[in-house]
Order: sequence, then C-alpha cells, then structure tokens
Amino acid sequence: MKRSFVFITAAIIVLTAVNWHKAGGISITTVTRPSTASYNINYISNKAPLQPLAFIKLPVGSIEPKGWIRTCLLRQRDGLTGHLGEISAWLDKKNNAWFSDDGKGDHGWEEVPYWLKGYGDLAYLLRDTAMITETKSWLEKVFKSQRPDGFFGPVNIEPSKKHPQGLQDVWANMLMLWCMQSYYEHSNDQRVINLMDRYFKWETTVPDSVFLKTYWENSRGGDNLYSIYWLYNIMGEKWLLSLAEKVHKNTADWTQQNNLPNFHNVNVAQCFREPATYYMQTKDSFFLKATYNDFNIIRNMYGQVPGGMFGADEDARAGYTDPRQAVETCGMVEQMASDEMLARITGDPFWADHCEDVAFNTYPAALMPDFKSLRYFTAPNMAVSDTMNHAPGIQNDGPFFMMNPFSSRCCQHNHAQGWPYYAENMWMATPDNGLVAMLYNSCDVKAKVANGKMVTLEEDTHYPFDENISIMVKKADNVNFPLYLRIPAWCSSAVIKVNGVQVQQTPVAATYTRIENVWKAGDKIEIVLPMKLQVKTWTENKNSASINYGPLTFSLKIKETYKKEDSRAAAISDSRWQADADATKWPSYQILPGSAWNYGIDENDLQSNNLMSAFTVVHKAWPKNDYPFTVDDVPVSIETMGRQIPNWQLDKYGLVAVLPQSPVTVNTSDEKIELVPMGAARLRISAFPVVKASNP
Repeated sequence: MKRSFVFITAAIIVLTAVNWHKAGGISITTVTRPSTASYNINYISNKAPLQPLAFIKLPVGSIEPKGWIRTCLLRQRDGLTGHLGEISAWLDKKNNAWFSDDGKGDHGWEEVPYWLKGYGDLAYLLRDTAMITETKSWLEKVFKSQRPDGFFGPVNIEPSKKHPQGLQDVWANMLMLWCMQSYYEHSNDQRVINLMDRYFKWETTVPDSVFLKTYWENSRGGDNLYSIYWLYNIMGEKWLLSLAEKVHKNTADWTQQNNLPNFHNVNVAQCFREPATYYMQTKDSFFLKATYNDFNIIRNMYGQVPGGMFGADEDARAGYTDPRQAVETCGMVEQMASDEMLARITGDPFWADHCEDVAFNTYPAALMPDFKSLRYFTAPNMAVSDTMNHAPGIQNDGPFFMMNPFSSRCCQHNHAQGWPYYAENMWMATPDNGLVAMLYNSCDVKAKVANGKMVTLEEDTHYPFDENISIMVKKADNVNFPLYLRIPAWCSSAVIKVNGVQVQQTPVAATYTRIENVWKAGDKIEIVLPMKLQVKTWTENKNSASINYGPLTFSLKIKETYKKEDSRAAAISDSRWQADADATKWPSYQILPGSAWNYGIDENDLQSNNLMSAFTVVHKAWPKNDYPFTVDDVPVSIETMGRQIPNWQLDKYGLVAVLPQSPVTVNTSDEKIELVPMGAARLRISAFPVVKASNP
C-alpha cells in the first residue's frame, strides 16, 4: 500500500485551543492554524472577497539573515549568482531584448528574470548597494519597454499549426512580474503598480483561444495568478478577479484526481500549488484538496525516497522510481518556494517542515561549497558526479551529473532564488498583528506589530545542526502582541522558556505555540527541539531505510575526490559563455568516489530498541567558516556499522545500480562507517539496503 503523505480540508484551518495557560501576564495557546477572524493592519494581505491569508509575507529587507544562512547568501553573491551577468551569454546586455527600450534583441527569454528573481532579492537582503543598482538597471529597461497596449518585455512568438501567426509566450513575463513585486516591497516605486495594471489589462484583451497555450506558460499559469492577486490586494480592482478566473481556466488542469497534466519535475514542483492559489478566490475546498492531492500523487509514485523530492530527472517515467533517479536543481528551489507560499496560504505547518526537508537535505549538495558551479541533476543515491552521459538510466542526454557553472541554462539562472526566498520567509506576520517564527535560522527581524508598533527580534541558533534556539527582544516598548513558534512534526518533546521560566504547557508537534505577552527589550524566549534518531522504511522502494536525526537525513560518508575540468569543454549545449568571460575562474568538477559506497545496514541495528546502541551521534565544533554543508565541516555525524554488498555496483549506465530487495543476505563483515548530513554529501547513499548476515 502506498504511503499517503498529508491531507487536509478547509474546515480545520481554524484556531484550536488545546490548552491555555496564563501567568504573569503571559497567555499561551496551542493552535493548529492561526485564526483569520482578524485582519493584519500593518501589512498588505488578502482583501475581501479573497480567503484571508493564514500568514503574511514581510516585505523583503525586514529580515537580516545571520549565521550559516548569511554565509550561503554571501557565497552566492561572490559566486555564480553575483557574477552571472558577467559570464552568461543569456545575460549579455548587448542586443538583449530584456535590456532594450523596446523589447527587441537577438536573445531574451526566461534566463534574465529567472536570475533577477534571486539576484535582486539577494541584493535587498544583503543591502548591497552595487547589486541593487544593477538590479534597477534591468528593471528600468523593463519599465521603458512597456507598449501603449500594456505588453512589456521581449516578443517571444512560439510556432503553432493552429495559429499561423504564432502564439505570444508570456511565461518569461510571469517571472519578471515577481522581480517587480520584490522591487516594490523594497522601494515602494509606484511605477510597478502602473506597469502591472496596464499589463493585466492587456491580458484581458487576449482571446482565450491563444491565451496561455504554449507548453511552459500553460503549465505555469499559477505564477501569473499569484501576481494578479498581489496587485488586487493593493488596488482592490474587481476586474482583476475576473482576469484571475480567465487565467485559471486557461491553465493546465492541476485538479485531476489521479493524474497530473505532465510529469516534468520543475512543472510539478512549481505548478501543484496553482489550485491552492485559486482557492483563495473561490474558497472552495476542492481546490485546496487538489494541491495536497498533487503532492501525494507525485510522491506516492516517484517520491518514496529521502530528501523531500521525487525521482523525475527531467520527466518522471513509469518504472523509474529508485533513489538513483534525480531531480533538477530548478525543481528543488521551486519546491521550496511552493512550500513557503503554501505555508502562508494554509497556515499548515506541514509545508514549513517539508521546506526544511528539501532545504537541509537535498538542495545544498546540488551546489559546490563556493557556489561557483552547480549540478543539473542530484539524486538521493549517487556514487559518481562525472562528465558521463548516464542516459537512458537518467532521463536526459548529456553530462548532467557534472558540477558546472553552466549546468543547463535554466538551473544556472533559476537556482539564485533558493536561499534568498528561504531567508525572506523565516518570519511572517500573523492576522492578529503578531509574528510567527516559521523557518528557524539566525537573523534579526524588524517588523510592525500590534497597532503599528515597530519591534526588533534577534534569533540565534545553529539549527538544524543544534536543537537550541534563542529569540531575544532587542527593541520593543512594552508592546502587547502574539508570538507564534512552529513546533516541527518530528519533535515530540519540545521545551519553551520565557525569561528563564519553562512554560508549563507541553508544546505539541505539528502545531504552533502562541505566546501573547507585553513584550519589552531584553525579554528572551528559549526553544529546545530535542532531536532523536529515527528510521524511515521505504516499503515501496525495496524496503530500503533512511536514518533521520531531527530534520536531518544522513548519508554514507564517501571520500570525495575532486577533478577540475575546463568548463568550456564540459558546458552543456544550451549554456553559453559571454565572449570575454574568463572560464579559468569558473572551473567545472567531476567528483569521484575515493572509498567504497555499497554498504547496507544490519536489520537488527534498525530496530527501534537497538537504535541508541547501534548508532552514536557525534557532535563536533561549529565550523569556523560558518558553512556546515561539506563532509569535512559537518558539526554532527553518526557512527555505526555497515556491511558491504558485493553485488551492488555501478551498472552499465554508470549509475548506482537499483536497490536490491531488502533484506539482503550477505557474508561480509561488519565495518565501521560514518554517516553525515545528506545536504553536505555531494556523493551519497541516503536510502540504504537492509542486510542480514548469512552466518549471524
């Protein structure tokens, strides 16, 4: 029987008081979802008749990242994201249709706005004036490109047999609208509102017969829908809701009960949220259920693997469900963005848990530690990362396991959004004029609460590598507001202290602890999320097993041998360099195994009553470089025993052979092995065969 991951109906998105404690002026409530009976007066949220948001995104710049997430952002700035404009031919300003005053040029499609989504938000988060100036240089051209009819940007005509004149593809415009929305949050530039107003009026004039009919825009119409609601919440113009209906009607049907419109990995990760987005207008639980159903369909069929994603390579294929099947880096960052958005729409803490699963366990290993190259495909089980063409074992022809600054033109540019969007969603506003700590990480958050009062909170933690989180009120003048703390689903024994006094009410997993208080500078909240060893058995994938410790999944530590390559020689065909780019500054790497990888774990050690004795969690010093996602710098590892499986080798495609059916009988000896966090392992075995000794 296939595992069903999650399901919800609209009826339970309400405040649920499990218990209530009041002492010393503090009231504490456990809630499954925040109440939407009140309306946040400090930040733009859904206007009637839209379904109220459970949580509201803070304007970009409200959160100042610190700790390891800031390190990631700085490495992005100094790595590929910060320099793509200098090396990618698709971002060359000469004859670029996105950098012209009239939208004309010899190149210009999704690459510029894909990159600018992450680059611009990275600039705002880091308060980097040079990057902000560069962002504005592109956006100024977009403003100038708007025609009298409202259309803006490049004219991308797709051939069509039914329509000899071709079809205008607006997919890239959807992306640029997201860039504009972030810029408006940063600048309050009213030209953004004017541009979007005129553009959406142009969309109302496009006949349904030619609207959203090309492949990418048809799948991804939900991104257009989201921007329409964003503008409606500012302008309140009813015609925008009629346009939203038109967009939904002409978008691929993501509400099918037992199927998806297509199984392209990025489309699925990005587009499954469309019904829940449309639910905000209809308030019909059918659409909300559809998004949860889409999530279940892809994971029940292809996602019986650790790390939160699913085996689609480029497109998921029947019969290709082993953890050696990979996912695009684009798919990872789009899934994270979907999770963040759905947390705001639904209030369901599941989406934050899932975002962390992808962000901590799958995404980091898709990038080199210096963020100067990335991998198009990354799988839960991969023992080589090389220049070889692994098709048809992997569903695409090319050197797609290579760490390459030009690892396909989509991921090369789109990966830029991953960590910036995550950082922006660590804290959110609540309908009752409070704040929620959604994704735990070190930062300062400066936000309005109560009746417009500004407060500053400082969060300090090494989570998810440590279970302790501290939140200090840095600035607040005796302000009464609620503070919500997400309790992860994996944590059954959380502890919360306020100013050194432990809260008597036990926090409940997969809920929020709501603390209302008159907060003042110096108040301190301490959260402890005790992490325990857990085993997940993937019954639909040969009864393989993965090892979790809190939100982290662990992989076999394989010695990684790096072999530098010429990026020009190894570049994928659609990834092009600017003519004067210095490729020697942007090398590619093969990563080859320097140690055995074909280990299984003994079935007896995986029994719950043996976990503590069979697995030893080792805590290490925090890395001085503040970057915990390499096998040499991980601050936590697990020591255990494993047995080699001699017949489990690389197959004819150069891939880790499909998992043997567990339990596997072997006559090899026990060996000490080390497990490291999956996100730090660029070569990894994360779904282990279960073994039993032939002569116990």
